[in-house]
Amino acid sequence: SVEKKIQRIEKIAKSGDAKAKRELEVLNQFKNGLTSGLNARAIEVDKEDLEAVRDLHLLTIKPVLYVANVDESSILTGNKYVDQLKDKVKEENAEVIVLCAAIESQIAEFDDPEEKAMFLSEYGLEESGLNKLISGAYALLNLITYFTAGVQEVRAWTIRRGWKAPQAAGVIHTDFERGFIKAEVIKLPDYQQFKTEAGCRENGKISIEGKEYVVQDGDIMHFRFNV
Repeated sequence: SVEKKIQRIEKIAKSGDAKAKRELEVLNQFKNGLTSGLNARAIEVDKEDLEAVRDLHLLTIKPVLYVANVDESSILTGNKYVDQLKDKVKEENAEVIVLCAAIESQIAEFDDPEEKAMFLSEYGLEESGLNKLISGAYALLNLITYFTAGVQEVRAWTIRRGWKAPQAAGVIHTDFERGFIKAEVIKLPDYQQFKTEAGCRENGKISIEGKEYVVQDGDIMHFRFNV
């Protein structure tokens, strides 16, 4: 618990340890906030100060996403209940996604992407609620997706935002990270424009990236490695 860790860190802080003193300040900030009824995620501290409580695995510090199910007429504008929910969750540093389950059930019946897009446009929507929910959850968890495309299949890989190319390669196989040489990268908008890897290559849209390259959401990657 926070209180037990405070007792332990107090002893170190009394010896004059500067790091322990700062950690104690942060722990007391969390103790005061939690005692007053705040969720841990609503307690404002610098990102690096969160290390003081990371090992405590506080339940209310975990990111939260609320999903508001509304009727068809409220899907674009929301309603008073959505507004009340948004006002409430501001206090606890959470996110809100609005969707209509009735519309989502109809979207699920479409196999043709063009028919699905046409159906969405009738409601003034650019994407389904399911896509919004997935995107919102990924953003909240600081996750992104990159793709690998082979002859037989296309695969999506989930990684932490900010990971470099070797780390990203490692989710496929540890050998990819250990023996990383370089990565061929196609940006998703370029692939959507030129349709194929060959088309991207012909138009100079394949870049060669090294170990320091920070992978971007939607990147299409081919790794070169040697072990």
